[in-house]
Amino acid sequence: MKNEQKKLLDSIREADFVLVETVLYLDAYPDCQEALAYYHKWCERRESLVREYEKCYGPLTAMGNMSKTSWDWTKSPAPWEYEAN
Repeated sequence: MKNEQKKLLDSIREADFVLVETVLYLDAYPDCQEALAYYHKWCERRESLVREYEKCYGPLTAMGNMSKTSWDWTKSPAPWEYEAN
């Protein structure tokens, strides 16, 4: 796996972790506006990172297949197949 690809994938994983933890906090404190704003900030960050990853390396998940004419999900190694990337 290319170094830049790994860094981008690590950033997406970081965003996933932050979002899960923030959801747990919001479950306990649903009226916390600061936490809600933090959650939305990280949602936007994750969305941006996934778009960048998929533009450079192909779909991150099957739901990332954006082509209307081909099934690109199977055209490249899966993101978790490190030795193939």
